[in-house]
Amino acid sequence: MILHPLVIAVILGLVEGVTEFLPISSTGHLIVAGALLRFTDERADTFMIVIQLGAILAVLWHYRATLIALVTHFLSPGRERMLVVRLVVAFLPAALIGVLLHGWIKAALFTPVVVATALIVGGIVMLLLEWRRPVITAVTVHDISMRQAFAVGAAQVLAMIPGTSRAAATILGGYAFGLSRPAATEFSFLLAIPTIVGAATLDLVKSRHLLTMGDAPMYLVGLTVAFCSALLVIRGFLRFVERHSFVAFAWYRIAFGGVLFVLLAMRVL
Repeated sequence: MILHPLVIAVILGLVEGVTEFLPISSTGHLIVAGALLRFTDERADTFMIVIQLGAILAVLWHYRATLIALVTHFLSPGRERMLVVRLVVAFLPAALIGVLLHGWIKAALFTPVVVATALIVGGIVMLLLEWRRPVITAVTVHDISMRQAFAVGAAQVLAMIPGTSRAAATILGGYAFGLSRPAATEFSFLLAIPTIVGAATLDLVKSRHLLTMGDAPMYLVGLTVAFCSALLVIRGFLRFVERHSFVAFAWYRIAFGGVLFVLLAMRVL
C-alpha cells in the first residue's frame, strides 16, 4: 500500500520533531520510517533536510527571548557576549570538519549498520556516564568555561557518524565535562541553531535541482508538523532533565539499535 504524500509528510515530520532534540538519533528513526513507508529516493533525502529546518524553527521560537538578548547585548561586555563566544567556539570544530569531509561522510557512513552500531555504543557510553556521575562545575549555560565549550564542540564532531545523535553527543559531552544536565541540554539546543542551519543549507544547495513547486505542499506539511512536535519535545525534555537521568534514553538506544539489526537480518532495511 502506497500512502498519500501528505500522509508520509505528517508521519516523517512527527518522527523528525520528536527525535531531533532527544539523545536517540533522528537519523536512525528516519531511516526506519522512510524504509517502512518506501520513501527512500533522492527526493526523500531532500525532504528530510527540509523538515530538519522545521525542527530548528522550534528552537528559535522557544529561545526567542534569549536570542534577542544575545543579539542586542552582544556589543556590550557581559554574559550574553561570553555565551555567544562560547557557542562560536563549540560550533567551529564540526563546521570545519563538516565542510572538509561532508561528501565522504554521506557516501561512506550513511548505512543502517553504522547507525545501529552507533546507537548501541552511544547507549553504553550514556550508561557509563550516569554510573560515573561527573562533577558538576557549570550549573547554567552562563557558567560554561571556554574549555567546556570546546569540549562540547569536539564531541559534536562525533555526531557526524549517523546514529550517534547530535543531541546525544553534545549533551553527553557537556555532561562529561562538568555541565549540569539542564545546562548541557540548553547549550546543545542553542548550538543546534548554527549547526543544523549550516548543514541543511549545504545539503539543500547541493540538492537544489530536486526542489520543485509540485512538492511544496508536502514540504510545508512536513515542516509544520516537525515544528509543532519539536516545540513540545523541547519544552518537555527541558523539564525532564531537571529531575531525571539519561538512563531511560540509554536503554532505548540499545534496544532500538538491536531492532535495527533484526530488521537488517530480515532485509527490511
